[in-house]
Amino acid sequence: MSLRLSLLLISVAVSGCSWIGPKPVQPVKIVKVEVPAPVYHPVLPEKIAPLEVEWKVLTPAVMKEYVGDLDEGEAPVNVWYATSTKGYENLSANMAEVKRYIRQMLNIVEYYKNLADEQQEDDDGTIE
Repeated sequence: MSLRLSLLLISVAVSGCSWIGPKPVQPVKIVKVEVPAPVYHPVLPEKIAPLEVEWKVLTPAVMKEYVGDLDEGEAPVNVWYATSTKGYENLSANMAEVKRYIRQMLNIVEYYKNLADEQQEDDDGTIE
């Protein structure tokens, strides 16, 4: 009898929970979390620190004096650049165009930086 009881206990132990039936399967929940990418704010370039330039107006009298001093060996040998009145006006207009372009580019960068800051405020309520 003990053999039968041992076999019965072994068969119950081996089959274990198979008599109870399978547990119900829980569905897997997938949660999608959107995290916005951090906004890159480019650092603005440093301000231009122009070097001092010495300007001289060359009149015929100044040129005669310079040539006289140069002949005597008392004047340094300089390279002189000259432009006409129209050339100077064009140079001035070109520099004004460069300044306008830089100002407009800085305004565009500032616009996008402010827009990104506003969007970041709307997303989480605070500015990081």
